[in-house]
Amino acid sequence: MKNIALITNFNIYDKANAALTVAEELVKYGASVMLASINKDRIFRLHKNKKEYVYLSLEELYREADAIIVLGGDGSLLDAARRAAPHGKPLLGINMGRLGYMTELEMSELALLEKLFTGEYELDRRAMLHIAVKTQNGGTRAESFALNDAVISNGSVARIVDLELYEAGELVTTYRADGVIVSTPTGSTAYSMSAGGPITDPHLGCLCVTPICSHSLTARPIVFRDDATLEIKNTCQREKMLYLTVDGKINFEIYRGDFVTITKSPMETALIRFKKSGFYNRLQNKMNAQD
Repeated sequence: MKNIALITNFNIYDKANAALTVAEELVKYGASVMLASINKDRIFRLHKNKKEYVYLSLEELYREADAIIVLGGDGSLLDAARRAAPHGKPLLGINMGRLGYMTELEMSELALLEKLFTGEYELDRRAMLHIAVKTQNGGTRAESFALNDAVISNGSVARIVDLELYEAGELVTTYRADGVIVSTPTGSTAYSMSAGGPITDPHLGCLCVTPICSHSLTARPIVFRDDATLEIKNTCQREKMLYLTVDGKINFEIYRGDFVTITKSPMETALIRFKKSGFYNRLQNKMNAQD
């Protein structure tokens, strides 16, 4: 790899300095370090610019880089995944957050960056969701894709909503709940887990549907094959509209009678892995770190 992009919030002093520390490490291995042009003035004010730094727009950066290094938490990595997946670019996460479940390195492990240039790494490929908001007459009002999950709820107000879940046009169940989560196996350890959903190995071929605080004794999480076509209909009479939240970041309005269609995306996220630790070992280490 030759062209390595660095993504972080350069408005936060600690993250800016951490990113530039990583950049200096990459330069040692002959890399061209690609940075977003919106951060150029900030880097110059810190007196840390180098001739090996290349400044590009975000779109150019994701298109031209051989790999993208993200400094932040899981939220930062999710945002980068949505940008990188259409270009098929791999991501390496360096934890600057609290949990950093999907990240690979801590700042104390930068010596492992040498493996980027020796080829001593694996690509951990993760499935993504394709999500579309359909109107009652069948039109598509919005489309997106996600690495973790799609959540339908009443937004910030915790009120019970009414939803119908279909698979391939067949009614599966109805929900009276605070909402419903559809997650990838990767997203099963995020909001879905907190709502009582199953933890699934990230390489299983499945989609997980988990109700949020269901007002029912029989509503349970359901695991579907990953070739399923899921449809969730807004049948709520008391609310004018509900909200679809994608990866905790992007929001869409869902009106009464609208469907949210969710399938496996043809795109995927590739995470760079240097360490040989398996899924369950990583799960234990990260979750126990919160205690």
